[in-house]
Amino acid sequence: MTLDSLEDHIFRKRDGQGCSTLHPHVTVTEDETGLQYLEIDNPLATAKIALQGGHVMQWQPKAEKQPVLWLSDHARYVKGRSIRGGVPICWPWFGAHPTDSTLCPHGFARVIPWQLVDVDSTETGATRIVLQMIETPEAKRQLSYSYVLTMMVTIGKRLKIDLATTNKSDHPFLIGEAFHTYLHVSDVGNIRVTGLQDCLYADKLRQYRRYVEHNVLKFDGEFDRVYLDHNSDCLIHDPIYNRLIRVGKSGSDTTVVWSPGAEKAHAMGDMGDADEWRKTVCVETANALENSVVISPNRTHTMSVEYSVEAL
Repeated sequence: MTLDSLEDHIFRKRDGQGCSTLHPHVTVTEDETGLQYLEIDNPLATAKIALQGGHVMQWQPKAEKQPVLWLSDHARYVKGRSIRGGVPICWPWFGAHPTDSTLCPHGFARVIPWQLVDVDSTETGATRIVLQMIETPEAKRQLSYSYVLTMMVTIGKRLKIDLATTNKSDHPFLIGEAFHTYLHVSDVGNIRVTGLQDCLYADKLRQYRRYVEHNVLKFDGEFDRVYLDHNSDCLIHDPIYNRLIRVGKSGSDTTVVWSPGAEKAHAMGDMGDADEWRKTVCVETANALENSVVISPNRTHTMSVEYSVEAL
């Protein structure tokens, strides 16, 4: 889709009679590499979405002094590569592919082009955007089943993302998925994460051995845990920014918490210089490991997350 046709698609919302109306809160931009973005600015919040990967890169309510999502200063904006920060989509598997190590970790949805389906405003003044992943030859090569992957993003005082997988084939198939969200914090060493006490988790730093979480989460180095059978809110307490980020979800039975630590962050190349990694923590809404989802023919599974901010 060219930039002109994309702008036409965004600003002229279609109805059943083929009529169109102007939407004032969405602008389309294109960078020097040809990547296209939706920039949202409504009375409640600002946000930015990359059409490659359907990737929500930025979100900041107008009442907040600091962004809620973290985006690396050294993120690479290249076709076929995921952007470091924001909310990358992991789909249709989480982590390494279960049988083919040559395939893209965390699936292909985060590097495949998505197309705009609709843009609208809610009664509260939020902007609602609907995207659908384009079924490219590369996507077909990696997942042979017939499916439709749709995402709805609602941008206002809260950020809500719904990811719907519809099985259009004659056979059930299994998916893993995650919103690999990078949350912006004052310093990862100062924050606390609650809401995971008493959960069973797999520790990726200990060969996925299983433990029960007894503590409020604190961070002083690399941290990588997959919390299983968890479907309630997580709270990120940030006393320096004087705020609490609430992560609410539905259709998700896994929560992943990740902080790379200094050594891994510095080896990544797109995580930033010095201690930029300390400004983020990943609290990921997911369905992974034994919580992966089987979708029956002609059925739809939806995983949803909602981010909100409260004062401490």
